[in-house]
Amino acid sequence: MDGVYNTELTAPMDVFQHTVYHTDPWMRVFTVAKTTEPVTTFEGLHIIPDYGYLDSVPPIDVLVVPSAEGHMSTDLADGEMIRWVLKTGKSARYIMSLCDGAFVLASTTLLNGLASTTFPADIKQYKAMFPHLEVYQDAIFVHDGQAITGAGGARSFEPALYLCELLYGKKVADGIAKGLVIDWDVNSFPRVIK
Repeated sequence: MDGVYNTELTAPMDVFQHTVYHTDPWMRVFTVAKTTEPVTTFEGLHIIPDYGYLDSVPPIDVLVVPSAEGHMSTDLADGEMIRWVLKTGKSARYIMSLCDGAFVLASTTLLNGLASTTFPADIKQYKAMFPHLEVYQDAIFVHDGQAITGAGGARSFEPALYLCELLYGKKVADGIAKGLVIDWDVNSFPRVIK
């Protein structure tokens, strides 16, 4: 949607797209928005989504909800988006949020009963809005059940690399990280894996 933050969108796209060089089958990466009209990111990039909510969207095994400018407020009132994320998330193998994308996942009830995290400066508001959730403050990402929630920003690469290591093994994750010039060791930063 308009206002999506570049890093939370492009970091997982980079990581998942690079599976094409390291494993077969690889991840087919695509974007979904309300419509296929151009979206303007918070930083000003113009992106044409591959699919709109009402299109025939291919099955989604990994649903990523990147952060956007209104995710803590006005976006939560977008019933169409919330319903689409809920429906799609229920059938996905994994759901991932980065930064304030956790507010969207929490609003859908997909995080009920699961531990999660969000952007560090927004933890207080996240806990206030969703007091029933188990929230970790000092983790780069939290993996509980089907949900992987990340702190966001430049640390948006780590949850995506972690998922690749989980799905394809360490050799694939290491290869992707090397190609993206990222020092990758899942044990080198704070995370919660349940």
